[in-house]
Amino acid sequence: MNLIEELRWRGMIHDIMPGTEDQLNKEMTAGYIGFDPTADSLHIGSLVPILLLVHLQKAGHKPIALVGGATGMIGDPSGKSEERNLLNEDVLQKNVAGVKAQLEKFLDFNPALPNAAEMTNNYDWFKSISFIDFLRDTGKHITVNYMMAKDSVKKRIEGETGISYTEFAYQLMQGYDFYWLYTHKNCKLQMGGSDQWGNMTTGAELIRRKCGGEAFVFTNPLITKADGGKFGKTEGGNIWLDANRTSPFHFYQFWLNASDQDAEKWIKIFTFLSKSEVEELASAHEKDAGKRLLQKKLAAAVTQFVHGNAALEEALQATVKAFAEKDKPAEDLTIEDIEAMHGVTQIEFAAAKINAGIDVVSFLAETGIEKSKGDARKMVQAGGISINRKKAEKIDLIINSSFLLHHQYILVQKGKKNHFVIKVI
Repeated sequence: MNLIEELRWRGMIHDIMPGTEDQLNKEMTAGYIGFDPTADSLHIGSLVPILLLVHLQKAGHKPIALVGGATGMIGDPSGKSEERNLLNEDVLQKNVAGVKAQLEKFLDFNPALPNAAEMTNNYDWFKSISFIDFLRDTGKHITVNYMMAKDSVKKRIEGETGISYTEFAYQLMQGYDFYWLYTHKNCKLQMGGSDQWGNMTTGAELIRRKCGGEAFVFTNPLITKADGGKFGKTEGGNIWLDANRTSPFHFYQFWLNASDQDAEKWIKIFTFLSKSEVEELASAHEKDAGKRLLQKKLAAAVTQFVHGNAALEEALQATVKAFAEKDKPAEDLTIEDIEAMHGVTQIEFAAAKINAGIDVVSFLAETGIEKSKGDARKMVQAGGISINRKKAEKIDLIINSSFLLHHQYILVQKGKKNHFVIKVI
């Protein structure tokens, strides 16, 4: 099975330019993916492009990870309805360094390898190009008609907010990245999400028009959830690859809580299990879905890939401990039990407010468990809040010092999966 066949059965190919598969079968090919440094850590939405580069290298080709130090200052309109807030250079450089450090965990940069991975930053070439030079040497090769025909541009032009020239020029800058890598690194392939198709094909077209070269592109589908929710988002926010932002336990739990439908799709995309292994696992899962075999294997494999064996072992032990204690009455928990809880958000709250007494709606809003008193009221009325493992049944419930465990803690559960320890100080 060649690389494209492998990616197809995994569900990782959306659009592909004619000739791409032939190029990959013909010779070792350098291929790149761009990573947007909008934060100093990538999140799980970046796992698919990371995995594409890993698959590329495993198949004997050369992966190039491009961090958009220059394009990150501009903002990509693809898939967005409004202008992005631009980052200053100090923040951007901090983010670039963080993203680079993470990518180095997944790819083999050993220079002794013929297909050693490389890291590039497009700021390195854009910083020396003047506006006049860019318009004269690059802009003249791509017509406005061609650029406006792209879906990402058309949607913004037809929308209420429109599009600035800054973001309109983004596809030309991304196109130039491909051209630069083609001429300096012999890079003939670009990969990315399906929302990037327009920007990516602009690069291939620029290579054809500017130097008569031939370049190739393929995209992966954007990951979705079966229930319509946004992939990688929870009530607590993004699921990050940085263990300091999202603990390995929370990371593991995200995958473990996948629906059967999502787990069956995601295990092909996010693990390196073979086709026969996936089919065997799916068959066993179907016979007894209650064992959640797909989810457990998915969660273990992705956690190990991102965080390593030791972190996976800790996440597994914490999961066992969390479930073993979930039905234990709050009053029977020791201080050690409470302070060692995994998967629980720790929040500090003023003792004066508890000593004076505070209604549960205000308590939830002021601790940040709910965004507003209105949301808090609805959640309590819907039966979705438990205090010290007992359901809060009325919105006029007063939280006071009688609720303190060991004179300092209050446990709050929101819905089935969100747990909080309030430390009163």
